[in-house]
Amino acid sequence: MRELYQGYLDNHILPTLGAATLGELSPAMVRHWHSNLLARGVGRSTVAKCYRLLRAVLNTAVEDRHIVVNPCAIKGAGVEPAEERAIPTISQVFALAGAVDSRYRAMVLLAAFCGLRKGELLGLRRMDIDLLHRTIEVRVQRQESKTGEQLIGPPKTAAGRRTLALPEEVLPALDEHLATWSGSGREGLVFVGEHGRGVRSGVWQREWERARRSVGVPELHFHDLRHVAGTLAATTGAGTKEIMRRLGHATQDAALRYQHATDERDRELATGIDRLIRAARAEPTAEVVALDAHSERQPREA
Repeated sequence: MRELYQGYLDNHILPTLGAATLGELSPAMVRHWHSNLLARGVGRSTVAKCYRLLRAVLNTAVEDRHIVVNPCAIKGAGVEPAEERAIPTISQVFALAGAVDSRYRAMVLLAAFCGLRKGELLGLRRMDIDLLHRTIEVRVQRQESKTGEQLIGPPKTAAGRRTLALPEEVLPALDEHLATWSGSGREGLVFVGEHGRGVRSGVWQREWERARRSVGVPELHFHDLRHVAGTLAATTGAGTKEIMRRLGHATQDAALRYQHATDERDRELATGIDRLIRAARAEPTAEVVALDAHSERQPREA
């Protein structure tokens, strides 16, 4: 995360605003900087992240009384646009799980059906999984820096640390994985590479790209599998807080997005029901035909 923020500073914030003192920064300067980023073609999500970082830095400056007012005053500038991405089907999930190397099969299933992030999956240890009680505990996440350093620490937010119930459908694959591929002992990593150490990001990315191409979904991101878990939870009737807890979200925004997707699907179902009703009304049933024929045989009243 530190590298990510440093990249935002070095590439998008300091080149334009770095020469100005805190006292010189004004809402007009921030607006010019913001509009310039968009004009240069920087992605809207990246611009929103940069704006939030700048606002946070200047909020600290306000708290420390270096400036009186935060000049970041662009309404909605820190909100990332919701990216509409295709949600993999359950069949595609199992196809992907079958396409990756066997040592990663359970990783795909846990991402899709439990909503674990890649860093959370790579940080799992044997003691985090209780097959008897069907639970999995997320305690840490494992990331890799650009220099290859392994960064192990707690989830980004307190909401990320959670204990989840495992669907029964993933238990056989997880049981087999623990018996075949995982490290030894309670502290052993659940997912390890060919040399028995933690999975390297580059190794996994190459494996994922190979698998998604073979299944015919080359545009699919591994993170997209979390959308399967969120949508399935919403479809079962889970409320916003329940979805937040299951996916480790600190805010309601993402959880509401899954509920919105379920609402859209419900409207599609209603449209399908309408089609069936219209078709049935357009084609008279045998009972209606017989009744009409009987009516025609009855003598009309004078």
